[in-house]
Amino acid sequence: MFESLKIWLHQGKQYIPDVETTEVPGIFRGRPVIKAGVSVDEKALQELCPMNAIDVNPLSIDLGKCSFCGECAFAYPEKISFTKDFKMGHNIRERLIIKEGEDQPIRIDADAVRKEIRRLFGRSLKLRQVSAGGDGSCEMELNATGNVNFDVGRFGIDFVASPRHADGIVLTGPVSENMADSFLDAYDAVPDPKVLILAGTDAISGGLFAGSPAVRRSVLDDIKVDLYLPGNPVHPLTFVNGVLGLLGRMKS
Repeated sequence: MFESLKIWLHQGKQYIPDVETTEVPGIFRGRPVIKAGVSVDEKALQELCPMNAIDVNPLSIDLGKCSFCGECAFAYPEKISFTKDFKMGHNIRERLIIKEGEDQPIRIDADAVRKEIRRLFGRSLKLRQVSAGGDGSCEMELNATGNVNFDVGRFGIDFVASPRHADGIVLTGPVSENMADSFLDAYDAVPDPKVLILAGTDAISGGLFAGSPAVRRSVLDDIKVDLYLPGNPVHPLTFVNGVLGLLGRMKS
């Protein structure tokens, strides 16, 4: 016990005490801001985006398509900037679209959350992760949520090995043709009521693979999505805060 205390006094806390207010170091790009009143060639700006995430009339960025590459901000720094705000998860797909002149935090719409989610899973949520053609980046970041620094388990949120032991599915990847049926099998194996979370740009919109004959996005057409988590890949803090928001566990 005394040795443990000595280590703690020497090294400090190994976990992030407050996952809501901590600041991400380095070059992390979070929620973008499009400044109003600055004139740019909007058509050129739109064509610059490799993900077709930028639209005009009004000028906007769709976080469900954005790769957060930052090319738009590099080319037009006076117009677009990326904040370090990692709380970008939402339960309504359309709310992931950031419009010109908006600079407001993204928050879960509590009225749109299914009541059984917070009633049944508010204190404990077990998730099965399914990679449907993912490139491994989102999958690695989801693994990192269990690291000592993020420690998602302290909130009663855990990943389990079998969908039959899970309360929901976390889907990554664009849903490739070869994984579409396997995803449906895993989703069907989760007992009702169940949660579906789309983690990362590929899962939300198909990313670079949107429209490709190698993906089958239609499997999501008849399934209720409970949470969209932008990012390419999704940051562990985006995941943790998004799920806590869905469960009604956010302090702010």
